[in-house]
Amino acid sequence: MAPFPSPTKKFHSTAYPSISPTRPELSQRGKTVLITGGGTGIGAATANAFVQAGASRIALLGRREQPLLDTKASIQQQYPSVEIFTASVDVTKSNEVNAAFEAFVPVESGKKIDVVVSNAGATGPLGAFLAVSDEDYLAGIMANVSMAWNVARAFVPRAAPDATAIDVNSNAAHVNYFDGFASYTVGKWANVRLWQLVQFNNPGFSVYSIQPGVVDTDMNKKAGGVKAMNYEDHVSLPASFNVWLASTESNFLKGKFLWANWDVDELKAQAKEIEQTKKYSVEMVGYPFGGEHVPVSKWDL
Repeated sequence: MAPFPSPTKKFHSTAYPSISPTRPELSQRGKTVLITGGGTGIGAATANAFVQAGASRIALLGRREQPLLDTKASIQQQYPSVEIFTASVDVTKSNEVNAAFEAFVPVESGKKIDVVVSNAGATGPLGAFLAVSDEDYLAGIMANVSMAWNVARAFVPRAAPDATAIDVNSNAAHVNYFDGFASYTVGKWANVRLWQLVQFNNPGFSVYSIQPGVVDTDMNKKAGGVKAMNYEDHVSLPASFNVWLASTESNFLKGKFLWANWDVDELKAQAKEIEQTKKYSVEMVGYPFGGEHVPVSKWDL
């Protein structure tokens, strides 16, 4: 039985054959991929999964230099021909993010980024809503929003016309666990909307927000996730799911919020319904407009 409500009968806790990076149908051969928070945890595992799928250039961005170098060395030990770029940056600072993107793919070079995985995040204060200071609460929101904002702004001018953008989000954006997640929840909710705008303005892209699972990462430990829930997903699950999202098999899900745990074969069986309805979309249920562009002249301002 799934530990959470699920729209698919199968609820996975680790990678499985349908999302294996070695499947020919999921090939990322020759692709250029950039991952933030790429030194450890989900970011590092995602880098490995894309290399297994054939990606030829990988950029790893993160705050700490040594984990980035360790992940680079680990990948190149097995795949020496893969180009691995690393940049120690504070993803909340736009000048550092822009410099890293420019060093990896200069705007004037004509080269493009095929996949971006916006994986960096911060827990923010975990105290009760009225117990934390205004400064800490708002700083937590700002940290998560600025990371996504800076990545999106640097990515779009360098993106391939059919690029994939994956917002590694959290189920905390739509599930209220306890008062202490207030800052994190609001920041992650804002990130969903930010990436929706990227999709809206770039219809050729495939943009996804995901709940990556309950993975025992450093950030998860700070929030007490695995221990508190007495449940754990293996890091291979979101890593492989991200590769699947970058394939053409997932195109019917573009713009959606998804859990890595959901079975992709069952999702594919729902493709027609998903494409024709607001299923797995994050928006106001029942509102008459379906997200299409509405000219300002239509409104009584």
